[in-house]
Amino acid sequence: MAYEETIQTSAVQNLGLQRHINCLTDDNRTTRRRALDSLRKETVDKKLEPTVLQGVFVEILKPVLKSFSDPVEKCRELAIQLVDSFLSSVPDPPETLPYVFPTLVQRLGQKDITEPSEELRLMLVETLTRIVDLSGQELAVYLDDIVKILQRTIVDPFPDVKKESCRCAGKVAMKIPQHFHMQSESLVKPLLVTISHQHSKVRVAAIKAIHTCIQCGNNKNVDDVVSHLAQRLFDDSASVRIAVTELSGGWLLDLPDRYSFHHKLIPLLLSSVSDDVPEIADRAMQLWREVGNKYQQENEDELKDKIDFTYSKVAHFPEGEERPNLGCRTLIFRELSKILPACLRELGDWVVNTRVKAASLLYTLLLNSEDYTTMHMEPLLAGLYRACADEEKLVRNKVIKSAELVGCFVEPEIYCQLILPALERQPGANILMVLAAIIRGCRQEHIRTHLRSICDTLALPDVCRAEEPQYQHQLLSCVQAILTVSQQETAPYSLQLFTVLVSTMALCRDSGVVMEQAQSTLQQLADVQALSGVQQLYTSHMQQVLQVLEPSHSHWTTLSPERVIFDTLLLQAGPVVGDLLPQIIPIMETNVHPDKDHELRLKFFTLLSKLLINAENTVNASGKFGEFALGVVEHMILVNCVWQAGRTAGAIRTIAVSSLWALLKSGLLSVQQANTIMDDMLTQLVSLLDDDVQSTRLITCRVLNHLLNLCGTTFDPDRLNKVYPELLKRLDDNSDEIRVAVAKTFSTFFACIGDDYDRTLYKAHLEFMFKGLLVHLDDTDERIQDNMLGVLKQAATVHPSLMQQEITAVKHKHRTPKYCDELLQHIQALPSDTQDS
Repeated sequence: MAYEETIQTSAVQNLGLQRHINCLTDDNRTTRRRALDSLRKETVDKKLEPTVLQGVFVEILKPVLKSFSDPVEKCRELAIQLVDSFLSSVPDPPETLPYVFPTLVQRLGQKDITEPSEELRLMLVETLTRIVDLSGQELAVYLDDIVKILQRTIVDPFPDVKKESCRCAGKVAMKIPQHFHMQSESLVKPLLVTISHQHSKVRVAAIKAIHTCIQCGNNKNVDDVVSHLAQRLFDDSASVRIAVTELSGGWLLDLPDRYSFHHKLIPLLLSSVSDDVPEIADRAMQLWREVGNKYQQENEDELKDKIDFTYSKVAHFPEGEERPNLGCRTLIFRELSKILPACLRELGDWVVNTRVKAASLLYTLLLNSEDYTTMHMEPLLAGLYRACADEEKLVRNKVIKSAELVGCFVEPEIYCQLILPALERQPGANILMVLAAIIRGCRQEHIRTHLRSICDTLALPDVCRAEEPQYQHQLLSCVQAILTVSQQETAPYSLQLFTVLVSTMALCRDSGVVMEQAQSTLQQLADVQALSGVQQLYTSHMQQVLQVLEPSHSHWTTLSPERVIFDTLLLQAGPVVGDLLPQIIPIMETNVHPDKDHELRLKFFTLLSKLLINAENTVNASGKFGEFALGVVEHMILVNCVWQAGRTAGAIRTIAVSSLWALLKSGLLSVQQANTIMDDMLTQLVSLLDDDVQSTRLITCRVLNHLLNLCGTTFDPDRLNKVYPELLKRLDDNSDEIRVAVAKTFSTFFACIGDDYDRTLYKAHLEFMFKGLLVHLDDTDERIQDNMLGVLKQAATVHPSLMQQEITAVKHKHRTPKYCDELLQHIQALPSDTQDS
């Protein structure tokens, strides 16, 4: 020892360093600074022999280390740089560690920050990293000091110090793992504080440090860090997310006792498989394959049978997806019961990104679990139902893809036993959405034997009769999925599917999208059965649907779904209606009975009017409506023309007489039938001419016109005499449109007066009519005058002399005699035989 001191003293003296060393304690800051500069220039910068540098370093180390506490920042900086340079240059740095570490602890490892300069703290940590790099197992002696320092510097306010400290922690863990595992737990807490730092590079450094520290340290801290790492999967920085991916993959490959943590680490890695950045997703998939391969190798004896008989492709695997290797699938088989519940809980998290990530993870889990999914169907379906109701479209889309995997891997017998009863108990759009997705993922040969139960359930009244647009959309999606997967095999269940589609079309409200989807699906149903068109579906199934509706028809109300379905059937079926009148007419007659609710009768009369207006393509398409026309007029229309007080009752009279007008206009009532009930018709029509509702009066005039035109000269004279007084009253109506309609009706009226009309006997009637009509020949409305002139010209042919007499009697009262003169000229021009009459 004395010899070494002699050498060192000699070295310092030979180099002339003693004075510089003495100056390190001088009161003048400039002197201290120059001393540090000189020591560097005279030693390290001159690149002396390593053995010489070693001796000099040992001798000057203590006074230089004291300069680490110099009040002048520049002096502290030069001192740190000098020590760092010596450590990099001497052959045996560990020899000086007993002096260096206490100083580092004093500057960095205190509860409060001793070194105020951020840059100098960074330099000190870099020096510590250098020591770790240059040391070997002897570092273990100073592990407590290192940990004490890193606990403080990892949470240092300066980001660069944090990064360097994390890097240093990783190096220490790898340098002395057999000792580090005793202390690794001490660094986990500060690292978890740093993992959420605002700088992404700091977060990356913390994740890498956690990776190495736990890999080489105490595994029990895995439970503490997993939740923090999971949060980093949502990090905006791709570098942070890939660091988590590397960590989870690395631990799954190499972490001691990793089998105990598979259920915690697998979700971390598989969550990255769906990352938006392709590089991260590809790296995660690569690591997952490596994990599976390693697991397979480690358990080769146990998996031997599966390895020998496995195959790389299955008959019905999702298009575009690569089948995971046996090791990956086996890992999921064994851990799914632990992973799935947490994943399903995350699907209900209040944070959107969490739900999206959970939905993506669920898809990857099911892709790896394949038919083992069967063991978890009940909780899985419950989770899918909830997630399908998510307001976030991205979540719904990913969950639907997962449901399609269920259809791919699970036998229909299993999910039908769970989904169909749930749909019957509490129909919901989310259940239908899951069912549609599962059916889309099915194989045709697998679902074949379960088509009946699925179609029967969808056609149940409680299932297919809903008005909520989203529910209807999903119901139609189920039908589309069935048709797409099963094609022509759906033919035996066409009635059930037709029922679903017609019910949806009937009940959809203000949703053109749903109606369009329903109509296109109806066309698809016809196409898979090779039918010529949708009309054939109505021909095949309408009678059966009516049979289902008929038992309850006497109890229908305006809001009854059966009524709306009935309405839609008749309006959409076209010519098929004409073949089913024996079933249709009694239902309509029951529901327009005067005892029924006013609103209900209005609905049915509106339907009747629409059918009658297009009778040749609906009710009379087969030419059979004539058999029912009399009953329709007598038992449906006329009974509803009876006056009752109230606006709604007035609306019913309007729509009822409108139906009669449509029936007559379509030529569906023969002369013989009309004459059979003519008295009843005229009784109601005459009363309607005096109705409070203007539109009722107008339509009644038109009905009388059609009726007179239909019967012509066969119209009984007594009945003619019953009608004209009411028509004359209407010439004084406050509506000019009605007055014009009455004028046209009178033109038809006079055309009905034939030879059997005794002009002598009924002269008083004719005289009364002529007088009443002549009054309006002097009307203030020129249009009425013109119409009335035409009527009177026609009336003149009935009894010219009487007409001439009446004109002469009133001509002097008219404001202008031109119409009277023209009418007289017309009478003079009539053939003599007509005038003689």
